[in-house]
Amino acid sequence: MLKSLGVTIAQVTERITGSGDGFEELDRTLDAPRLAEQKRQRRTVLMLFAIFIAMVALFSTLFHELMAGEGRSFSWPTSVYWTLTTMTTLGFGDITFESDAGRIFSVVVLLSGSTFLLVVLPFVFIQFVFIPWMHERDRRRAPRSMPVSIRDHIILTDLGPVEEALIADADQAEVPYVVIVDDVEEAGRLHDIGLSVMVGPLDDPVTYERARVANAAMVVASLDDQTNTNIAFTVREIAPDVEIVATANREASVDVLEIAGADRVIQLGEVLGASMAARALGLEGKSHVIGEFAGLQIAEAGVDGTDLVDHTLAEANLRQRFNLGLIGVWTRGEFEIAEAETVLSPSSMLLLAGSSDQLRRFDAGFEHAADAAGADTPKAVVIGGGRVGRAAGAALGEEGVEFSIIEQLAERNRGNARYVIGDAADRSVLTEAGIDDADAVLITTHDDNVNVYLTRYCRGLRPDIRIVSRSRLDRNVSTLYRAGADSVLSYADTGSTAIWNHLRRDEMLVIAHGLHVFRSPMPRELVGQTLAEAHIRRRTTCNVVAIETPDGIEANPDAHTPLPAGAELLLVGTDDAKSLFSEAFPHARQRPRRRNLRARSSG
Repeated sequence: MLKSLGVTIAQVTERITGSGDGFEELDRTLDAPRLAEQKRQRRTVLMLFAIFIAMVALFSTLFHELMAGEGRSFSWPTSVYWTLTTMTTLGFGDITFESDAGRIFSVVVLLSGSTFLLVVLPFVFIQFVFIPWMHERDRRRAPRSMPVSIRDHIILTDLGPVEEALIADADQAEVPYVVIVDDVEEAGRLHDIGLSVMVGPLDDPVTYERARVANAAMVVASLDDQTNTNIAFTVREIAPDVEIVATANREASVDVLEIAGADRVIQLGEVLGASMAARALGLEGKSHVIGEFAGLQIAEAGVDGTDLVDHTLAEANLRQRFNLGLIGVWTRGEFEIAEAETVLSPSSMLLLAGSSDQLRRFDAGFEHAADAAGADTPKAVVIGGGRVGRAAGAALGEEGVEFSIIEQLAERNRGNARYVIGDAADRSVLTEAGIDDADAVLITTHDDNVNVYLTRYCRGLRPDIRIVSRSRLDRNVSTLYRAGADSVLSYADTGSTAIWNHLRRDEMLVIAHGLHVFRSPMPRELVGQTLAEAHIRRRTTCNVVAIETPDGIEANPDAHTPLPAGAELLLVGTDDAKSLFSEAFPHARQRPRRRNLRARSSG
C-alpha cells in the first residue's frame, strides 16, 4: 500500500529524524501565523517610526525658518533639541519664540507631539509589545511534546462528548491520555481547565512522534471520515504496532479506514441504534448480549411479560435454575446489585453473566406463552430517521419486530422500512405509525429537549409502553428517566464504552458509565475462605460474577466452596465499589496490562 502511494517508511523517518529538521519543520508550521503577524507588526512599527522622524525633520526645519524670520539663528542639533522638548511637553523654556507665528507653531508642535507620543506610542506598546508577550505566554502554556517517560497512554484527536466521557474513564482507571489540538489558543484554554493537551497538526507525523505514539496504548481518530483516514494512515506509518480506533459516519468509509491502518472502526450511530433496539427487545425474558468479558457473555433481559414480575430474586431462583451469574437489576436507570429481597417490576432489566448455552436455556425457560402460541408479531415505533434511528430499525427488523419510523424529512425515507413522514408531536402521526398497539417506542433524535418532550408525551399516551430514549449529553439522562423513559442510552457513554472496552478488553468491561465488570487476582487473605465467609459484597458492594482458574471460568460460583489460590475473581461494581475493593484487599493487585502488538508487512 505504501509503495502504491509513493511513500516509504524511510522517507517518513527521514522527515522526522534524518536531517534533524523534523521538529523545526513542525515549529515553522505551527508558528507560521504568528510569524506573519510579527512581520506585519514590524512593518507598522517601522512606518510609525518613519512618521516620527519626518515630523521631527519638518518641525526642525520650520523652527529654523521661523527663528530666521525673528532674526535669530540656531544650529541644527539645537533645532532638533527644541522640537523634541516641545513634542514631549517638557518645554524647558530656554528657547522661545517672540512672534505670534512662532508661538502658534509652538502650539502646533506641542499638540502634534502630545497626540503622537502620548496616544500613538502607548497604543504601539500595548499592541506590539504587551499583547504579543501575553500571546506568547499563552502559547507556551500548552506543551508541544509529551514526556519521554509516558507509556500506555491514549492519544485523542478531538474533544467532544464521547472523548470527555473517555477521559473520565481514563482518569478513574489512572490511564494517561493526551488530546492533540492544532489551535494554539484552544490548546491553552483546555490546558488551563486541567486537561492534558498537546499542540500540533493532526496530519503531521512529527506531531505523533512528539506524542510518543510508539509507546501509546491507543490512538482514537474521531473526526470526520476523511480526516480520520489521514490520521490512521499517518500514525500507522510511524507506529506499526499501536492500536488505532477510528469512528466512521458512513458505511463506505469503514473499508477505507481499515485499509488506512485502523484496527477497529466504530460507527457510533449504528452502535447506539443497535443498543437501543437491544433495550427495546429485552422483553418477556429474552436475553440480549451487550458485551463479552473473559469468555462470559454479559446480557440484559427484561421481566415484563414473564411470571417474574412482582416476585423477589429469591423467589425467582434464577441462579439455581440456570446456573447463571446474576449481576444485578436495572430499574429505569438505577442499578441495584442482586439481592435476594430485590422485587422485580415490569420495568426491571436483569443483568446476567454466563455462557451462550446458559443464556439459551434462560431464554427457553422464559419464552413467552403468547409467542409459543403464535401471537401477533412484536411492534415498535422509532421516532427519528437519522443514522441512529435507521440502525435501531435494522436491528429490530433482524429480530422479526414489525416497526415504523417517524421522520420529518422525506428525503430520509430509505430502504424497505415503513416510514411515516410528519411531526412525532402530532397525535395523528403517532397513530398512523402504530403507537396504540406498539410494544415499544424508541426516541432517537439528536436534540435532548425534543427527546424529553416526546418521552413525556408518549408516556402520557401509553403508560404501559416501553420507552427507550437517546441522550446526547450525560446531564440529561436523569431528566429523561423522570420524563418516563424505561431505558436511556447516552451517545457519549455508548461511544466511550465501545472505545474503552476495545482498549481494556482483557481487564475490564464497561457496562454503563461508572459500572464495570473487572478482574482481580485472588487476594491472599481470601484463599481458603468461601464467598459466604468473605463477605465481599458487604465490605465493598462488589458482586462476584465468576471465578477464573487455569481450568476455566466458573460463573455463579458456589458460595460455600473454598476460594483457590492462583485464581482470579471477576467482579461487577461501580467506580466507588472498585475503589473500596482495592482498599479492602490491598494485596489484590491488577495484573499488568498486555499490549496488543501486531506484526505488519512493510508493503
